[in-house]
Amino acid sequence: MSTTGIVGRNSGTRSLGIGIVGLSAAGGWAAAGHVPALQAVDGVELRGLAASSAASGHAAGMAYGVPAYTSVEQLAAADDIDMVVIAVKVPAHRELVLSALNAEVPVLCEWPFAKNLPEAEEMAGAAVGIRTFVGLQGRTLPTVRWVADLVAGGYVGEVLSTTIVMASDEWGNPISERERYTLDRKLGATMLAIAFGHAIDLVSSVVGELREVVATTATRHPRVALGRTGQTVSMTAFDQIAVSGTLPGGAVLSVHHRGGVASGAAFTWAIDGTEGTLEISAPGHPHLSPLTVRGAKRGARPAEMALPDGYDDYASLGGPIHSLAHAYDAIRDDLSRGDAVVPDFDHAVRRHRLLDAIVRAATTGRRVSL
Repeated sequence: MSTTGIVGRNSGTRSLGIGIVGLSAAGGWAAAGHVPALQAVDGVELRGLAASSAASGHAAGMAYGVPAYTSVEQLAAADDIDMVVIAVKVPAHRELVLSALNAEVPVLCEWPFAKNLPEAEEMAGAAVGIRTFVGLQGRTLPTVRWVADLVAGGYVGEVLSTTIVMASDEWGNPISERERYTLDRKLGATMLAIAFGHAIDLVSSVVGELREVVATTATRHPRVALGRTGQTVSMTAFDQIAVSGTLPGGAVLSVHHRGGVASGAAFTWAIDGTEGTLEISAPGHPHLSPLTVRGAKRGARPAEMALPDGYDDYASLGGPIHSLAHAYDAIRDDLSRGDAVVPDFDHAVRRHRLLDAIVRAATTGRRVSL
């Protein structure tokens, strides 16, 4: 993707200045994913950070060679910061996003966007007139874009059904104290929100949005081991999620997602149509793991298909860096060209509405329209 026309907010350079909230010298998601992704993409540059304390900010600033600000407001107001990235735990998203929006600077917020639907709606409502992005980077992955092109181009013919089976080794197996908050349904970082939310979003980018859902949910691991301490802690997050519904055109979608499995994480996705079938699989979470595609026309055996040239500009990168590099590449072009490839806060609300509908359908035993 081209960098033509990119100009920083006030910097007069071609690169977009990025400020990250939640970047720590001790590591973590922002350090492992966002920083190397920014380093790999032309036209974007880390220029500042904000941390939870002056001491941690100073350490991070020294580690990454950028100014450390004492608040998100100061970071967002800096002349050379053109976009603020919120890369902290979900419960803190609302406060930090609203603070960044006050500076009227573009904001990228990690997914899950909010703890719940009302909070998501509030945050999106505050962003009117401001460019926003949400970290549902699965839909910008090369293989996902290619599969979308295959389906749109008629490879499977008319889509009849799509079936997803997922297994996450989290949400049931021993967990660290740092990740303990993901067990609490009220804090918004659950299996439904994180793993299911990411997966259903990239699926929806190919086959379309669900029109209504029926669902069953359960928590089959009410107690989870806390590391190797010998203690167990309560889990209220769902570790079994079964969803079905219809897509535009009448195709049927079904998903079964199970957590705390002994065999490790896995993802399989079949798209069946009148003319053929596509099978997509990953060894882990599909928005972070390499995807394999197998295809078959009617009457043939499925065979592995190779990603064509022109889709992957960052093939040498792996894991989350590969995923985030494509997201930042698309964000750069969205901001310079006025495109809308990367999902925004309104899209995040749409995704939260789906998650909310799944919970309501499972609670009431009724079909819920979207």
